[in-house]
Amino acid sequence: MEENQLTLGIGTRLQHTQYGPGVIVGVKYATYIISFIHHGIKEIDKTDTNLDEIIAENVTTEVETVSAVERSLLKILRQWSDVTEIVPIGDKWIGGTMSLQTADKSLKPKEIPIDDFFHKIVMLRDRLRVLEQNINSHKKLTDEEKVNIQQYITRCYGSLTTFNVLFKNKEQWFVGDKGKTD
Repeated sequence: MEENQLTLGIGTRLQHTQYGPGVIVGVKYATYIISFIHHGIKEIDKTDTNLDEIIAENVTTEVETVSAVERSLLKILRQWSDVTEIVPIGDKWIGGTMSLQTADKSLKPKEIPIDDFFHKIVMLRDRLRVLEQNINSHKKLTDEEKVNIQQYITRCYGSLTTFNVLFKNKEQWFVGDKGKTD
């Protein structure tokens, strides 16, 4: 990396010849703390010639605190990863199938493993959460626009409450507008 790039900030995406792609999650006086996709978190000297900047973010001369690093890491992971939390399906549904039958009984019904269907529901929920985060952190939307869009997302959650029966843990259920207590 060039000498004038010693102050890259948290969120900068980099390529390292040994560790591969990564994202800066912390900045110290002489080093970057970088989370590499395949090698985890490593502390790399700012002058390491094996680093190539891909997309610079938050360029600054300040050193981040640990709590700021944690917040930044969580934001980066949510924004750039497709990793989902582990959400268990209700015990009675494990190994079950869902059958879709048309009104015309001469047509063969479509059998879908409930585990597959449940996984798609969880992925949909995760993508709605990412959409919410992107809306809330959007710099050009006004607060009113954010609230209006958020209301649509809340209605989507409300439409998905039918599938709460599939979840093992009640705290992971979908909650629509009527279920909110704040």
